[in-house]
Amino acid sequence: MKKFRWQLLIILLTGLIVGVLLIIQQIDSPEEIESTPSPISGGVYTEALVGNFMRLNPFLDLYNQPDQAVDQLIFNSLIHFDSSGVPQAELAESWGVSKDGTVYNFSLKDDILWHDGEAFTTEDIVFTIGLLQSGNSLIPEDLRNFWAEVEVVALSDDQLQFLLPETFAPFLDYLTFGVLPEHILGSTSLDVMIDHPFNLAPIGTGPFRFQRLLVENDQIIGVVLEAFDGYFMDRPFLDEFIFRYYPSPQDAMAAFNEGEVEGFGEVDQSILSDVLANPDLSVYTARKPILTMVYLNLENPEIGFLESPDFRRALMSSINRDLIIEQAYGGQAVPANGPIIPGTWAYYPDLEKIDYDRVEAQTLFESTGVVFDDELDVFTTETDLPIELTLLHPDTPLHTRIAELIQRDWEALGVSVVLNSLPYDEVLASLEARDYQAALVEIDMTNSPDPDPYPFWAQAQLQSGQNYAEWDNRSASEFLEQARMTVDRAERERLYRNFQVLFMRELPSLPLFYPVYTYALTNDIRGINLGPILEPFDRFNNVQTWYILSSREITPTQTVEE
Repeated sequence: MKKFRWQLLIILLTGLIVGVLLIIQQIDSPEEIESTPSPISGGVYTEALVGNFMRLNPFLDLYNQPDQAVDQLIFNSLIHFDSSGVPQAELAESWGVSKDGTVYNFSLKDDILWHDGEAFTTEDIVFTIGLLQSGNSLIPEDLRNFWAEVEVVALSDDQLQFLLPETFAPFLDYLTFGVLPEHILGSTSLDVMIDHPFNLAPIGTGPFRFQRLLVENDQIIGVVLEAFDGYFMDRPFLDEFIFRYYPSPQDAMAAFNEGEVEGFGEVDQSILSDVLANPDLSVYTARKPILTMVYLNLENPEIGFLESPDFRRALMSSINRDLIIEQAYGGQAVPANGPIIPGTWAYYPDLEKIDYDRVEAQTLFESTGVVFDDELDVFTTETDLPIELTLLHPDTPLHTRIAELIQRDWEALGVSVVLNSLPYDEVLASLEARDYQAALVEIDMTNSPDPDPYPFWAQAQLQSGQNYAEWDNRSASEFLEQARMTVDRAERERLYRNFQVLFMRELPSLPLFYPVYTYALTNDIRGINLGPILEPFDRFNNVQTWYILSSREITPTQTVEE
């Protein structure tokens, strides 16, 4: 026994000496110790959504953005697009395309489970696409028409094939739909699905699964989701994700001040100043895929002066966009350059920019041969056509303010401008009838991750499509047509670069702004990485890495002594 005690004493003394030596070594060594946070599971985050609960079903949430946000955490799609518009695997493990671009073969990831424990298979995808092919009016017409011509074949439980009637490069754009469970809804039509109990307790494959509804005074006021332990990617660090619905941004702000929520699904401009002034909130911004543009009707004989590219450039150069962003958007917008969203793989970053330049605008304006008619008190063309424009715009406060500022800039240039405000659907009807001169509108590309601008500028869209400017340019149209007929992204990029250069040279219409999406949540939530977004719910692209709790991980780092 005594011998054992002596050995123990020797061990203790040895350990003490080694410890002292290590401390001395750390003091003399250039090596330092850093402590970095290491996320661990746990914690609850509650987010405010402005709007009402309707149905948690990706086929029925098209017109309700709050429910889209919840569905993004519950359901998955075959693929998703990253911030640059490049497709990324989600339920799919990989895919291949035939040389002629008409056959797509997909392989699914292994061990994907529905939230009820059932295995996910290609039958779920075939069933979901069958709903798209059903011809039901709940499906937007363009989707019904598209899927009616696509054949879908389940080769096995994890192998799937799509057969296209012809090459269509943006095909992957159509595979971002949320997949529904065939084993639950397989015998259910869309008409019956509208009132199906599934919409109140959905089952998906996503990182969070439905737990319960929050109900107050017989009204659904929120949804509680819990982390899905069986998620086929990484299980989220957060244990629960709670959404609460509010009727207005001001109500959401009040809820935050009362500690009811910790973030806002979107920061409305009406509460932006309060959010920015709060030191407990982290604010993230991203450009929305919504292009504010002035369409010019190039085929309207009443305004034949618009046929001149120099005249169109003069109109563009005369618009003080920075001032409009400040006064109309409260700073929550960024200037646009060209017809393709910046940051996507198709955008040409060296594209010519047309900045506000009053002198340049005046020089271009005068170079078109305009003269001032003292009797009419207006500038006219060499053929005595008055330089007058009617600017059509939606009758919202925002669009009215933008139109007023454009009117001021154009009249300072020498163009007489009359404003015509109409409800948005009537503005759209005027565009479709080509019954307008100039129109302030928004091109919403939130449902189109592929940056293909063909629908808006191709010659095939002149009569009944969305080429509302009636830009009849064969070279531009060929670039767009060829880009649709190749699946080689490098070749598509080259074709779109050529198109953008030509667009800015001709300037058939005037791209103005992209509004800014603002997201805010408490500083306690970490791990967020909000890049450019293609949809508002893209804020959840890396939701698995969000965390509240963390441990400290000790990491030695080497420093250099001077």
